[in-house]
Amino acid sequence: MSAISLADVYRARQRIEGRVCRTPLVQSPALSRIAGVPVHLKLETFQPTGSFKLRGATNALAQLTEEGATRVVTASTGNHGRAVAHAARALGIEAAVCMSSLVPKNKVDAVAALGARVVIAGKSQDDAQVEALRLVREEGFAFVPPFDDARVIAGQATIGLEILEALPDTATILVPLSGGGLFSGVAFAARNINRDVQMIGVTMERGAAMHASLAAGKPVLVDELETLADSLGGGIGLDNRHTFQMTRELIDRVVLLDEASIARGIVHAYREERLVVEGAAAVGMSAVLDGVLKESRGPLVIVVSGCNIDIETHRRIIGAL
Repeated sequence: MSAISLADVYRARQRIEGRVCRTPLVQSPALSRIAGVPVHLKLETFQPTGSFKLRGATNALAQLTEEGATRVVTASTGNHGRAVAHAARALGIEAAVCMSSLVPKNKVDAVAALGARVVIAGKSQDDAQVEALRLVREEGFAFVPPFDDARVIAGQATIGLEILEALPDTATILVPLSGGGLFSGVAFAARNINRDVQMIGVTMERGAAMHASLAAGKPVLVDELETLADSLGGGIGLDNRHTFQMTRELIDRVVLLDEASIARGIVHAYREERLVVEGAAAVGMSAVLDGVLKESRGPLVIVVSGCNIDIETHRRIIGAL
């Protein structure tokens, strides 16, 4: 049973309107030539915080404040924390963001710049979540999960609405796959509008928790490893309530990428699409460049999830290829 309904998604869209951008959907001539079908890019890089995470965070915090919450806390690999900090400041409430030591400094600094209390805890997303839950118990914060939450999923699902409204004949959607909040939301909305849409999750080889869990048939622990797709790192939670089941029911295929492939996607985005993207946002483009989607139907839409890459890292990657 799904954690959300289509009505929840439409209500989320009303709730976040004016606070979140309706992002562009643009065709990529270069990727279309490679794929042999029309390829479009859904540019969540245009969000005020530079990633899709603002949708789910804004929907969740708006509902929490309606319920009387004045302090919120989350655990994040960077983008969700930034989104929570941004939404909290807009709503006039306090925010704390727990992150591991693996989170890039540029993402930590961006959260702090928005006025949130930053807590660095441990060496994994799971460690950061333990600290966040401690603040819930001991300091009375309301917890905003980074992905496994119905309000967050409904917010991310608004991307699926926008894709199908802008391009009704969409046949395949590529979505970065991590904890499953983005994937399950987009897939849920798309499939409720057109049940024949093919849903492909794309992730890195290094520490892909959702992929390992799908293979095992249940949520499992994985080691969190350094990767260019750092936003896709972290576990899905052994007590996962929503996103594992939704992803398992909605996903058609998982594509795994090595680090060299992710780097090629970042370079392609910059040189051919004139986009600066982080590794997690490049994975859909990387999959097309790798030629692993030759059998996919078109039009094909790639969710480009965010642009919050450390600029020195970006320069090094661009210069190396």
